Amino acid sequence: MMLYREIVLGIYFTILTILSIYGTHRLWILYLYYKHKNETPVPLGDASFLPKVTVQLAVFNEYNVVERLIAAVTELDYPKDKLEIQVLDDSTDHTKDLVDVTVARYKKLGFDIYSLHRIDRRGYKAGALEEGLRVVKGEFVAMFDADFVPDPDFLIKAVPYFKDNNIAFIQGCWTHLNRSSSLLTQVQGILLDGHFVFEHTVRHRSNAFFNFSGTAGMWRVSAIEDAGGWQHDTITEDADLSYRAQLKGWRGVYLKDLLVPAELPTDVNAFKSQQHRWAKGNAQVIRKLMPTIWKSKASLHTKIECWFHLTANCNYLLVVILSILMIPAMVLRAGTPVHVLMMTDGPFFALNALSIGLYFGLSQKELTSNEGWKSRLKYIPGLMSLGVGLAFNQSKAVLEGFFTNDKEFTRTPKMGHGYAASNTRIKYKVSKSVTTYLELLFAFAFLISIFVSIYFSKWASLPFLILFFNGYAYMSLLSLVSTDTLKSFTKAEIEDDHVLGTE
Repeated sequence: MMLYREIVLGIYFTILTILSIYGTHRLWILYLYYKHKNETPVPLGDASFLPKVTVQLAVFNEYNVVERLIAAVTELDYPKDKLEIQVLDDSTDHTKDLVDVTVARYKKLGFDIYSLHRIDRRGYKAGALEEGLRVVKGEFVAMFDADFVPDPDFLIKAVPYFKDNNIAFIQGCWTHLNRSSSLLTQVQGILLDGHFVFEHTVRHRSNAFFNFSGTAGMWRVSAIEDAGGWQHDTITEDADLSYRAQLKGWRGVYLKDLLVPAELPTDVNAFKSQQHRWAKGNAQVIRKLMPTIWKSKASLHTKIECWFHLTANCNYLLVVILSILMIPAMVLRAGTPVHVLMMTDGPFFALNALSIGLYFGLSQKELTSNEGWKSRLKYIPGLMSLGVGLAFNQSKAVLEGFFTNDKEFTRTPKMGHGYAASNTRIKYKVSKSVTTYLELLFAFAFLISIFVSIYFSKWASLPFLILFFNGYAYMSLLSLVSTDTLKSFTKAEIEDDHVLGTE
């Protein structure tokens, strides 16, 4: 029994220590951010620098948003004779028909626009970008996923940085069209804000590598080719390419003030699918590039930041183990005085809570120029619970990335919320993950533990039990009640839609 106690508590405190290291790193990122906050990048080019640009729109079954995307790109403030638009359409549903109709309409209006439709989807998004790159006319390519809506001044603001011949890519800052839709979208927005406000800014301005985020950005075509091109041995082709380019000596520029709105998934299964893809892809990039990064001539600061970025999702494995051990650890220390528990466990939990609260809370302050950011602070506890609730989903993704060769790219469907241009909609169904049932099981276990703790007056344990219960219950129950179905439309119905202007 004594050996069992030592093993359980040893693992328990080891996990808390590792999680606290990542918490300390969040505080370090905050320090670096405020140190470099005013060091805004300055372009070498000006308004007279107008190279040929190709906009690539990689699309797969995005009927609800693709017309909005194409319309936004045609409104970019850039000379028509310097702008080419590629719609890289791998769709297998009526999105293809809608793309054909929309492209034909804008072609009649004088735009250099065309679609490339593939049948086999080899390499998924990376394969589509690779295919499009073979025929681009532009010296630079801008990329937008289907749910993004770039402002007209995007190219005018981004292109001048490419006057510096060492710049490989430009990354803009994601913002959110439907942040206020639900608790889920509010929390997602804050999660992404922390990454785009602090991590990208710090890594760029402190001369560390940072990752291209796959959309809302631009690339120099020659840099893509020099880095080895788009490769599809990972499902985060964006991080893979950006790290390979920086290892070759190219640099990226992150523009925190270049805001590009996008739609957040409102269905929890779509959200989990998206998070799963990102976590799995980063694990694949670790397998592929982390040894090379450590052996490279990059600075120690760069190597450490690459490590923290790529391994962040591995913490979910620790959260799963912590979830398993939390109740046994409480039982094994049943007679321990509260003040002793506060001295042993308290600093670990306080550090992580403090780092999360400051990190994501301050990200909201940095994004707004008024007091409105304070109203978002109430979502921070929900963010913590969501992090717990994702643990099984993300752990499965990390293990698949490390130990399987599965490269299937599962896109995140969007509903076009707030976009009323089309009379028709398709609700894309997202399969429920098997982890949903593990989440439900652990929600039940933590619920029982809450009642037991109340019965025995173990008040110090309640906040942590409630946090874990809320996370697993929210994820599992929302996943189970999701009822989105698939609706189909004929090509004639699409062409008859009054918004398409095909009279």
